Amino acid sequence: MNVSAIIGELKFKAIRSSGAGGQHVNKVSSKVELYFNVVNSEGITDVEKLRITNRLASRINKSGDLILQCGDTRSQHRNKELVIRRFLDVIKSSLHVPNPRKATKPSKSSVRKRLENKKRQGLKKNNRKKPLL
Repeated sequence: MNVSAIIGELKFKAIRSSGAGGQHVNKVSSKVELYFNVVNSEGITDVEKLRITNRLASRINKSGDLILQCGDTRSQHRNKELVIRRFLDVIKSSLHVPNPRKATKPSKSSVRKRLENKKRQGLKKNNRKKPLL
């Protein structure tokens, strides 16, 4: 993954942010939308493209664009920085390959302790019953 090449491929669009803000919010486009075309990207390998499209299928549209938005702050420049940082985190987390789980067996002593505890609990509950006459 070539981060500088990927950042060069990003496209941005400024849109009006929703929410409270009075007259100012109706005039200024401070929310930033980030578009990244995963399919046609030169900064990632084919294996990485496949992994990203599988992991982020719900965020990628039919034309192959990954879309992220940020309208957290009132500054368009700050929102742009935040959305780029979010984008890089999303991409890195989608490329992370988890270690395979190694199957293990419980030790004999742990099995014995568990069964003894179950017996003790059962006896405790049995002793609460009324005695048979």
